[in-house]
Amino acid sequence: MWAGQSKWDKDLEPMGEINVTPLVDVMLVLLIIFMVTAPLLTQGVNVNLPEADAPSLQQNVEPLVVTIRANGNIYMQKHKIDIKKLAPRIKAIRKEKHNLPVFIRGDAKTPYGRVAAVMGRLESAGIKKVGLVTEPRR
Repeated sequence: MWAGQSKWDKDLEPMGEINVTPLVDVMLVLLIIFMVTAPLLTQGVNVNLPEADAPSLQQNVEPLVVTIRANGNIYMQKHKIDIKKLAPRIKAIRKEKHNLPVFIRGDAKTPYGRVAAVMGRLESAGIKKVGLVTEPRR
């Protein structure tokens, strides 16, 4: 009986190192995906906000944002909505989240009458406090 080692015994031993090349490939692909999609998640409806000297508010809750573009179109968050459907939709949302803050982002060129109409709809939905979003002065 031969007690020595053969070359066949070495091939059957488990490999003691991890191949990290596939892991690095997957991580780089995920990094690229997140770098491309992250800016898309933070943008809303593009409006030219008016400038004002006001301190920024610190919020822990994401507010409900109503945007009014210069052409008069109204958006709730990022979705276009008809002004007649604004009050019922906000009432439904506020049933679940009672203290949800509501902000209006109005374009600087939006007619004041359009902003007043939206604020009237918000009041009919039971919203008593509305924040107006502005840009800080440069």
